[in-house]
Amino acid sequence: MNSKTEFNNQPDPEQILMDHSYDGIQEYDNPLPGWWKFLFWASIFFAPAYWAFYHLGVEGRTIQDDHDRQMAKVMELRFSEIGELEANQETILKYMKEPKWLKVGGSVYKTNCVSCHKADGGGSVGPNLTDDYWKNVKSVEDIARVIEQGAANGSMPAWKNRLSHKNQIVLTAAYIASLREKPVSGKAPEGDPIPPWEEN
Repeated sequence: MNSKTEFNNQPDPEQILMDHSYDGIQEYDNPLPGWWKFLFWASIFFAPAYWAFYHLGVEGRTIQDDHDRQMAKVMELRFSEIGELEANQETILKYMKEPKWLKVGGSVYKTNCVSCHKADGGGSVGPNLTDDYWKNVKSVEDIARVIEQGAANGSMPAWKNRLSHKNQIVLTAAYIASLREKPVSGKAPEGDPIPPWEEN
């Protein structure tokens, strides 16, 4: 079969033009391939089942649950290096000066605390954590207690059941205590003035 015959066997373009036009432009009637239509309809029927399986509140199924499990494993591996920390003044002041572990506390803070206290600690809903005026805190170990148990009738929530390891509370307390070393112009002072941590 020569090239002229092949050309003559092709459908006449005039026969497959759609009968509508926009601004004088007509389209060819080229239907979507069958495999594309199949995937389109399959995704529509698959989506409700996927949503029901992962988003109806069944414990342990969501991506966030899987992330939390993986993070808990990572934390356990990291914390095996330092053991279980005590939420006392000596420990918190020690880890205030260890940048490697302060980053862990900073990560917890940035994930859970910035909505109320802002990234720089200057406070929005919650108080400014960088000045010398503190509510519910008289000494540095009180920071860990407030994180763990909450305060102000639930305005500050308790995190003891939300964080996967006690060390996260201690290291977050150390990070929050360190914010006093970098005061910012934030929310007006609340609470009572307290001395520097080392003097408590």
